[in-house]
Order: sequence, then structure tokens, then C-alpha cells
Amino acid sequence: MKLFQGRLRWALIFWMFLISAIAYLDRVNISIAGQAIQQDFNLDDVQLGWVFSAFVLGYALFQVPGGRMADRLGPRRILLLAVIWWGIFTSLTAATPPTIGFAVALLISMRFLLGVGEAVVYPASNSLVARWIPSAERGIANGLIFAGVGAGAGVTPPLITWILVNWGWHVSFYVSALIGLVAGFIWYWLARDNPDQHPWITQKELEHIKAGLPPVSKAARGKQGLPMKTMLTSKNLLSVSFAYSAYGYVAYIFFTWFFIYLSRVRGLDLKSSAFYGMLPFIAMATCSPLGGAIADALTKKYGSRIGRCVIGVVGMGFAAVFLALATQVSSAVLASFVLAGGAGCLYLSQSSFWAVTADIAGPSAGSVSGMMNMCNQICGAITASLTPWIANNYGWTASFLTAAAICGLGALAWLFVNPAVRIGEEKA
Repeated sequence: MKLFQGRLRWALIFWMFLISAIAYLDRVNISIAGQAIQQDFNLDDVQLGWVFSAFVLGYALFQVPGGRMADRLGPRRILLLAVIWWGIFTSLTAATPPTIGFAVALLISMRFLLGVGEAVVYPASNSLVARWIPSAERGIANGLIFAGVGAGAGVTPPLITWILVNWGWHVSFYVSALIGLVAGFIWYWLARDNPDQHPWITQKELEHIKAGLPPVSKAARGKQGLPMKTMLTSKNLLSVSFAYSAYGYVAYIFFTWFFIYLSRVRGLDLKSSAFYGMLPFIAMATCSPLGGAIADALTKKYGSRIGRCVIGVVGMGFAAVFLALATQVSSAVLASFVLAGGAGCLYLSQSSFWAVTADIAGPSAGSVSGMMNMCNQICGAITASLTPWIANNYGWTASFLTAAAICGLGALAWLFVNPAVRIGEEKA
């Protein structure tokens, strides 16, 4: 198609941005509907935390299998299957009857299975990036994809609140599922696994892509990809996974408890909470591509070690500072803006994680990024349950200070990452 001539790869990245946004619509909607669900199912905060954690647990456990499937089957088919899967279980979550004896267990099971379906999204997107995007453009490409996180999570509070007020939380879940299905089928029509398979690609763009792909290590070649032992002993992967674990601990405070924190702890009403609850996600959507663009510019000028790692250290370091400062602010509105600043700084580093794993893994980018994201999501599951426990026993200030300390450790872990060294080529 003439519309995509010379920029077909960016059309695919844009559609991955939309799928990323819809994925977060499907996962954050339960945070906005949390209090209504608590009333329907008679849940306390800890039980609601179990429901939150169930999604993250399923999401975490299937990151590596999802990445393996994306590497072997290709991102085109695996993403279509994913959106069908999560559309089914988003709908079944809404259809769970609160009156049956095992309603809470069923609700937890539905969220776990939804997490299983969504687990393939970002490993598959990184597999796409590794195949379609030259190394020098991977910062902005991943930044745009993960801007979808902020866009989806930012749109969710007003959209879900509006539907909830007018038609109830069940309808909001059905709408979320339908949007995902439509986007998934359009994706399957638009995408191909590799550039040379696409009938719309120009020779010039194909040559540009191939010239910019980094060399592949011997260990990553072949249909089986990188052996699990090689991944588990990679210093690069272990370091970036630790940093992303810390990142996940902080990010999931915004995805699970932030809206409830504003309304219950800071005293904002439902509409005000929905408005100010958008701020961190607007910051995420803005800073994710900004961080990617900065990282690409630094990479071109100073190399990948500086370009990718410096933005990781600075972004996560400042995020820790903002989280700590927010605990000292008495105004609910000002605290919302300070925390949004922390979310924005955190997302400055987002694209670097995925650009690094695409560079060091090549054809095994799905598996390697799945391993990294599994660590991230495990910490997210811990956040969902640990945050209210800390708050109940020591106060919400302690919850945010804990997150700030963990975020600071994640910033330091970036100092041990070297994106120029491929997995399987590291010195013992």
C-alpha cells in the first residue's frame, strides 16, 4: 500500500502501541472498578490484593513460554491468539456470579487466566522489534510501544468510570474485551513475522532494516534459540532483570493501588480520583517515547553502553526521589503531580530495557525479554499484595518509601549492563 511505503515498520510499531494500550485497558480496569467489585463480592483490601496478584502471577509465569512461542511461531499469529484469549477471560471475569460459594476463588482464577493470555504481548512485541527494527531505532520503537501502557492506563480511569457510573462495572469489562478483539484481527491482517514476507515492503526499506540489524551470537542461531542455561548464567540478563524487577515493583503501585489511594487515603471523590488518576499514565505515555528518543540519540553519539544504561540510571534514580518526596506533601493534588513525575521518570527508562534485550538476544529476543519481564511481573505481584499490608501496618508513607528504596537499587543495577555484549559471548 502506498500509504506505508518506506515506513511499513512504523505502521506495525503503531499497531503494537494500540495493542499495548488495549492490554493495559484490560488489566487496569479492575483497579478502577475495584471498590464496586469489593461491594459485589464482599472483599476486604487483602482479598482484593489477591485478585490483583492472581493476574500478575499468571502474567509472570507465562512470560518465558510466551516468549518462546513468539520466537518459534512468530509475533503475528501469537498476538492474534492472545487477544482472543484475553477477550474471553475479561468477559468471564464480568460474568462471574458473586452469589455462589466459591465466587472469590473463581474470580481469582479468571484473573490468573487473563494474565496467562496477556503474557505474550511484550515478548512478542520485542520479537517483532528484533526482526523489523534496526538497532539504532529500537529506543524510539520500544518507547512508542510502551507509550501504549501510559495511554491505555491513562484512558482507563475516565472511560471505565463513565461506563461504571452509567451501566455498571460488568459492561466496562465487556467493552474492553470487544475493543481487544477488533484490534487483534486488524493486527493479523496488517502484520507479517519478517520484513521479507510482507507484500507491501519496498526494497529500500528492506535493505535499511537488514543493514541495521546487529550480529547474532552463535548461541542464538537455530530454531531452538538460546539454551535456558545460557540465559540463566548471562551477567547482562541477570543485571537487567534485577533492574526491571525493581521497575515492576514501582510500576504496579500505579496500576493497582494508585486510584484507590487517591480516593480512600487522599480523600478525593470518584470523579476527581479519575481525573488525577490519569496524570501518572499521561506522564508514562509522554516520557516513554521521549526516553527512547534520548537513548537512541546518545547511542548514535556515544555507543549503546552510554545510550541505554545512562537513561536507565537517571530515569529510575529520579523516580525514586519523586516517590520519596510525595510522602512529604500534604496536598492531595500536589501529591498526584509529584507521583506523576515519578511515573514519568520511571518510564524514561522503559524502552532501554527492551532495546537491550533485543540487541543481546537477536532471534531469541522473545525468550530473553520474557525472562526479564517475568522477574518484573513477579515483583508486580508482590507489590499488589505487599503494598496494602505495609500500609495497614505501618502507613502509606512506608509503602511509598519502600518502593523508592527498591527503585534506587534498580537504578544501580544498570551500571552492570553492557548492551554491546551478546548473550553467549560473555566472558566467564
